[in-house]
Amino acid sequence: MKQYKYSTFSDIVKRFERKKVMVIGDLLLDQFIWGDVSRISPEAPVPVLLVNRSDSYMPGGGSNVANNLAELGAEVYLVGIVGRDSNGEELKKLLTERQINIDGVFTDSSRQTILKTRIMAHHHPYHQQVVRIDREDGHNIPENLSRKIVEYVEKNIRNVDALIIEDYGKGLITPSLIRKIIRLAKKNDKIISVDPKENHFNIYKDVSVITPNRLEAAKAVGFSLGTKEKVKEAGRKLLKDTNSDVVLITLGEEGMMLFQKGKDPQKIATVAQDVFDVSGAGDTVIGVYTLCRVSGASPRVAANIANCAAGIVVSRSGTAVVGKEELSKSLKNYMKGQKK
Repeated sequence: MKQYKYSTFSDIVKRFERKKVMVIGDLLLDQFIWGDVSRISPEAPVPVLLVNRSDSYMPGGGSNVANNLAELGAEVYLVGIVGRDSNGEELKKLLTERQINIDGVFTDSSRQTILKTRIMAHHHPYHQQVVRIDREDGHNIPENLSRKIVEYVEKNIRNVDALIIEDYGKGLITPSLIRKIIRLAKKNDKIISVDPKENHFNIYKDVSVITPNRLEAAKAVGFSLGTKEKVKEAGRKLLKDTNSDVVLITLGEEGMMLFQKGKDPQKIATVAQDVFDVSGAGDTVIGVYTLCRVSGASPRVAANIANCAAGIVVSRSGTAVVGKEELSKSLKNYMKGQKK
């Protein structure tokens, strides 16, 4: 396996500043309710949470990808839909505070803003998720909003370095919309990254990279990925079926496997010391991978850096992001481990 110098990774991270990325996808608001559990309810065998601090909110879904990019210094253009409600206003406020461009975030009065509420119980030294409550509408967006999104992308695609499609299967990503978006991006020679939903694999054609997790990849190919050989078989099949340049399958505590046209699969071992909360880890992977690619990294280097970033966020409670300094520190530690 090729050994990289720390300077190779460090130079890439330094180039993140002011890179421009457009993110189009399902937008979510993540709510966290924090408290302590010290007893079981007498009404049912469930824990009783005593709330001990104010609720907190974070951008989720496609807006979490945008948040990760902005934290690393990129200029982000976010495209998506919110409802005409207080949760939509809260999400836009959070995004504006992070200096994310939301001119491409449109309002759909026929739906509610997607809200994921996580009940977090204190479990020293962290909080552990007890239950999640989802409020959402999954119907496809109206045609008039689809046209507005295409018009926005067409107007702004020349101003960005890459396009990320974040598909949570909540109604924004439709075959018609994606075909038009990909056509525009390819016409303007942009990197196209897709975080897929398994039932949409047939519309992700000719893109730069697809980043499914193990379950999404298994559903897409129709067989279980229980062994290393099955993961390799799935990756090769997805490369062929989607005609993508790269397929990056994330494997949780087993790391990742990278597939490129004309090359052998490459295993990337996990760097996470403690896996505490995987919320948003896939968002971090696709955001950091794409930012690395537009900063001059090869697919292998980009995957290694994204792997280090994911290792940071899964060790924290809630929807976490990673900054440049801590990413650089993690990469330095990773390189020390490689030399042992």
